[in-house]
Amino acid sequence: MTAMPAFVPPAPVPLAAPLSKWVGARRVLSDPLSMWTRRHFTDWVLSGESLLGHITIVSAPDAIRAFMVERSGNFGKDALQQRVLKPSLGEGLFTAEGAAWRMQRRALAGLFTPKTVASFVPAMAAAADATVDRWLAPGPRRRLLQVDREMTLLTLDALDRSIFSDGLGDNRSEVHRAQREYFLAIGNVDPLDLFGAPAWLPRLGRLRAAPVKRWFDGLVDRVVADRRALIDAEPAAAPRDLLTLLFEARDPETGEGLSAAVIRDNVLTFLAAGTETTANTLSWALYLLSQDHAARDRIEAEVDALDGPLTAAQLPQLPWTRAVIDETLRLYPTAPLIQRMAVEADELHGVKIPAGSLVVYAPWVLHRHQRLWDDPGAFRPERFLPGARDSIDRFAYLPFGAGPRVCIGSSFALQEAVVSLASIVRRARLTLLPGTIVMPEHRITLRPRGGLPMLVTPR
Repeated sequence: MTAMPAFVPPAPVPLAAPLSKWVGARRVLSDPLSMWTRRHFTDWVLSGESLLGHITIVSAPDAIRAFMVERSGNFGKDALQQRVLKPSLGEGLFTAEGAAWRMQRRALAGLFTPKTVASFVPAMAAAADATVDRWLAPGPRRRLLQVDREMTLLTLDALDRSIFSDGLGDNRSEVHRAQREYFLAIGNVDPLDLFGAPAWLPRLGRLRAAPVKRWFDGLVDRVVADRRALIDAEPAAAPRDLLTLLFEARDPETGEGLSAAVIRDNVLTFLAAGTETTANTLSWALYLLSQDHAARDRIEAEVDALDGPLTAAQLPQLPWTRAVIDETLRLYPTAPLIQRMAVEADELHGVKIPAGSLVVYAPWVLHRHQRLWDDPGAFRPERFLPGARDSIDRFAYLPFGAGPRVCIGSSFALQEAVVSLASIVRRARLTLLPGTIVMPEHRITLRPRGGLPMLVTPR
């Protein structure tokens, strides 16, 4: 028999030639995925001038290893990232620099040990099961869902159960609405930020988002203050979740704990970024499975072979489920673009890097690069099955970054995605609403533009 061709999900068509500086700047603001050219997907390094100054875009694994790992000290976060993200995320691990970042990284490392992360499997599975229970409650056999919204609600529930055991409040829909508006606000680059205008000049997007930011800040302040009070009054009664561990975290070198402000900013980072990234990964995975019935049948058979409630010990029995998540992250990486600024002049893959210039690698490009992947635009989870994934260069697949600033919560996010997907597929089947046009949209993360309407039926 002839094998069925792999499903190739829609993606923006690369340009034949680069855009002019001004048109390119407008694309950065409105539709960043549409600015890539054919050469970005075939060449190892491209370098030139832009409105942001000299910029070098690298896809050669040796170059990425050099500036993200071997010489990472010479490449720091650039001013644009800080202007965009710090007003919203404060001084948490994602945005901190220098000694402050190093102290936080050391102190927070213990929160994401394999043992600690594995202890959250029951909470993650319970959140997914509760979501499916709601979908399959008595009523119509086929229900229309906005899956991107549903996955955000699911990940918020998982946070409630694993990070904030006291809860984020009874109205998760309100939290979801606020989170979506909040993330849209920090996901759009303001022209004033793009051109380095002073911080005191008001940004229109932030002005519009100010009410929801105040609401979000109040929510986080309440959660943190309530836990602080409980720990002070009755330490033994505090839940053993990640929030308590934040208060207990200590720098192993100095013994220093995290300040109240840093704890708050990290809670905000977990809440804003953690749910958004995992929710998008799950949304894309469910979409891809709805279009590839062979992959869907295989994952259903895998999860059907499990006995009883899903546990951490059963995760090694889900290699295809994990491969689906890995391939989803290849096609729809958590962070589509990573950029750094060269502190001093350098050289990458034989190309001179001026001091003060930008160096970029784009997982969206890297993961679809024609010199790194066979059939790069196709959905082929078998690439990531045990044995096959050994042939993938470590610096050709980077959904969570690399080097000292690799995402500290990547193991948590991957586990949550696998547990949630297995729990959903075990009991429900989702199909795309006929006539829906699906296209990715770059807003810090990659989300389905206009949402993802799907029909759910019980299995």
